Amino acid sequence: MRLQRQTKILATLGPASATQEQISDLFEAGVDVFRLNFSHGDHETHRRSVEIIRAIEQKAGRPIGILADMQGPKLRIGTFKNGSAMLEREKRIKFDSNPEPGDETRVFLPHPEVMGAFEIDGLFFLDDGKVRCRIREKGEDAFGPYVIAEVRAPGKLSDRKGFNVPEAYLPIPALTDKDRRDLAAALDMGVDWIAQSFVQTPEDVREALALIKKRAKLMVKLEKPAALTNLEAIVDLADGVMLARGDLGVEIPPEDVPPTQKKVVRYVRSAGKPIVVATQMLESMITSSRPTRAEASDVANAVYDGADAVMLSAETAAGEYPVRSVEMMNKICRAAEADETYGEFMEAAHPHTENEPSDAIATAAYYVAQDIRASAIVTYTMSGSTALRMARQRPDVPILCLTPNLIVARQLCVAYGVRPVHDAALQGDFSGPVPHACRMLEERGLAEKGALFVMTAGVPFGVSGTTNILRIAEVE
Repeated sequence: MRLQRQTKILATLGPASATQEQISDLFEAGVDVFRLNFSHGDHETHRRSVEIIRAIEQKAGRPIGILADMQGPKLRIGTFKNGSAMLEREKRIKFDSNPEPGDETRVFLPHPEVMGAFEIDGLFFLDDGKVRCRIREKGEDAFGPYVIAEVRAPGKLSDRKGFNVPEAYLPIPALTDKDRRDLAAALDMGVDWIAQSFVQTPEDVREALALIKKRAKLMVKLEKPAALTNLEAIVDLADGVMLARGDLGVEIPPEDVPPTQKKVVRYVRSAGKPIVVATQMLESMITSSRPTRAEASDVANAVYDGADAVMLSAETAAGEYPVRSVEMMNKICRAAEADETYGEFMEAAHPHTENEPSDAIATAAYYVAQDIRASAIVTYTMSGSTALRMARQRPDVPILCLTPNLIVARQLCVAYGVRPVHDAALQGDFSGPVPHACRMLEERGLAEKGALFVMTAGVPFGVSGTTNILRIAEVE
C-alpha cells in the first residue's frame, strides 16, 4: 500500500498506541512518520516509543521518521471555585492577575505579559473559541493588570481552558522552559524532526535552530496570524512546515482557513520544503469506525493541494480505531492521487526553478520521466537536498532516494513520494551507480526488468549540492 501512495502519513502516538504491537500495526497500515506529542506523557514514555520504533525500523529494513512536537506557550486561564463557571451573554467579567480561584464575575489570567497586548474593543477567545469576549476596560489593581470584558458568545468554562488573542502580537517566547527541557530530551533520544509550536516571528525560529544545532530538522507550526504575516521569512529559515489548523482555525475566521491552506501549501512546496497538513482530519474516527464524508473530502483536499503529508492526532493517540484511521487515510490519499484531475492540479502549481542548475536537473528529470513513462526516479544524495528538489516537482512515480546517511533517510520519510534507502555501501568503494540503482529498484518492488527509470546524481559523488547528471537507464 505504501508503494502506491505518494502523500505521506504522520500518526501521533498516545495511550491508544503505546505498545510495540500497536505501533507495529500502525506502521504496517501505512505510517511513514510517528509524532511524539510532548504536551502529554513524560520523557520515559517517549523514550520507550523511540526504542520501539527503531526496533521496528531495523526489522523492516526501512527508515521510519520520528517527529517530536513541542508544547509551546499555550495560554491558559486559572481555576474556578466550583471547577467551572457559566459566562452569560453581555455580562461584564473581570480577567485579572489574582491567583485565587475565579467564579462567574472574575477569571484568573496567569499571563501578565499578555495583558499589555490587549486593546480596548479587542476580541479574545476562550476554550478553542467556544466563549468569546470583547475588552471594554483596562486597569491595574493590587495584583497587577486586569481587563473588564463583555461576553459576546456565552458558555461554560472549566479549569485551565486555553485562550487566544487573535488580533494582537503576543510578547511571549515561542519556547518555554518546559520546551527547552523537552527539546534537549528529544534530541538525546535521536528524533529526526522537532516541531516548534506557536511560532510568530523569524526570531522564534532562529532561537530553536540555535538550540537544535543541526542535530535534527526543524518543522515550524503555523498557528498564529503573525506567522502568516511573516510566512516568507519563517519558511526561509525552517526545514519544514506544519499547517496546524486547530489553533489557527480559532485565531482566524473559519472561512479563511481553506484559502489559507491552499496558499501556504503552494508557497511551501515552491520553496522546496515539506509541508504537513494537520488537525481534525478524521476527527470522528476517535469514536467511530468510519469518517464523515466531509472529513474524507478534507483529507482529499489536502492531497489535491499538493501537501507532502497529512497527519492524524487524537485519532491514533487516543481513539478507539487507530489502525483503521491510518488505513482509511491511506485509502483516501490513494483515491485522490488516482484521480485523473490530480496530475492537473500538481502541474498547475508547478514551481518555478530558474537560475539553479540542480533545480534544472530535477525539472528535466520530472518531464523526462513523464515522456518515457519511467517506473521510478532514482536520486543519489548526501544531504537530502536532491530528493527534496525532486519531491517539489510532485512526480507521479516513486522517488527512490539512496543515501549513505541514515539520519537523512529518516528525515526524508516526510517528503512527497520519496522512498528513502539507507545504503552504507555508498560510503565505501562505490562504483557503477546504474547497476546499483537497478538492484535497489528490483529489491524494493519499484521496477521490473526491462523497465525504464530516470537517475540523477552528482559528480564527484559524495559532495553535497553537486547534482549535475541526468540519465535514462533500463532495469537489467
